[in-house]
Amino acid sequence: MALAVVVSNVVGLVFTIAFARILGASDYGSLAVLISAWIILMVPGSALQVAVAREVSRAEASGRSDAGAGVMRWLERLALATVVVALLAIPLRGIIAAVLNVDEDWAAAAVPLSCMLWMLLSVERGALQGFGEYRVVALSVIGEAGARLVFALALVGVGLDVTGAFLGTPASLVAVGLALAVPLRRRLPLHLPGVVRMGRLRDLLAGAWAPAVGLTLLFAFQELHVIVVKHEASSDAAGAYAVSAVAAKAIIWVAVGLGLYLVPEAARRTETGVDARPILRRVLALIVAFSIPPLLIFAVAGEPLLSAAFGDDLAGASDGLPWLGLAMALLACTYLSVQYMLALGRTAFIWILAVGVVAEVVVVATIGDDLTRVARAMCGLQALFAALIVAMAFRTRARAREASPAREAAPA
Repeated sequence: MALAVVVSNVVGLVFTIAFARILGASDYGSLAVLISAWIILMVPGSALQVAVAREVSRAEASGRSDAGAGVMRWLERLALATVVVALLAIPLRGIIAAVLNVDEDWAAAAVPLSCMLWMLLSVERGALQGFGEYRVVALSVIGEAGARLVFALALVGVGLDVTGAFLGTPASLVAVGLALAVPLRRRLPLHLPGVVRMGRLRDLLAGAWAPAVGLTLLFAFQELHVIVVKHEASSDAAGAYAVSAVAAKAIIWVAVGLGLYLVPEAARRTETGVDARPILRRVLALIVAFSIPPLLIFAVAGEPLLSAAFGDDLAGASDGLPWLGLAMALLACTYLSVQYMLALGRTAFIWILAVGVVAEVVVVATIGDDLTRVARAMCGLQALFAALIVAMAFRTRARAREASPAREAAPA
């Protein structure tokens, strides 16, 4: 799973490099804004994936014959909602474009549509995770990244420019969603009359509020500094900082891949009364190991790397790249710890993340346009909040284990 996300991230980096050069600094800035908006709004889909994986894996671990019985109904409801969102986004495309400060109205309209398509794909992936089909999910992650690049290049090639580059995203989501429908259909049970409440989408959405809020705060923690710098610094400086942030975020996508394994496995072990903390230790050790090589490269050859990839005009924030890389490695530890606590149904971490998001906006806005100081401040903030969240994750499971003997003794 983690390897699949690494490959996906490499393809994503190729996407960034290709379109930074094809579109030029100004147009790439518009594409980056559209992608950032999509990343933030895609969180409900990611939350659904967590919720679906947890529900299906728990039902599967309990030996229930109806495991996954509600998935088709969830997909049908979401498909209808996607049509509604599209019908609303088209007439409102000018307003959405104005909010994002881009000229590409149709690309702006595709942002909320892409988020709905992501929700559909996330339900499919979550169900397959719950059934233990990690290889299929991993291949879908790679396929999505590759299809996005191919579709975007084709659409830009016919003259759609920024709009075409962004429309590669919804096109790839549709293609991968259709491909995953085949293996998913084979794993779903036949329709059973009077199937359990698991088949109600509103129950699933109500139960997903914690993943939605938690993951929204995490992605805000990841993205807001770039947005604030855009307001505080010149256009060229903000573009250079955004490129450095993109390079630094590579380790986050490794953490996303590890989280795809962590969530269902932690939920399954907890459901059967087994201590899941060894899995958390294992994935945290892996993320540290994955972080070391890029951090060394950022420290030794950050400027040549950015110049070679994006051009000399976008390497102006290279001094801050090692600090941003370390900040994102720390955020990856936070991400995995949050995913672990979500798998266990814990929510106490949310208020800590909320404080962190507010602190990030205030600190970055106070520093202003000194990009290296911003990067150092981000590293300090991520270190503080990673320590708090990781410690909370291990303490949460420790308390659950202390309570378990009493629960086991009660029936006797």
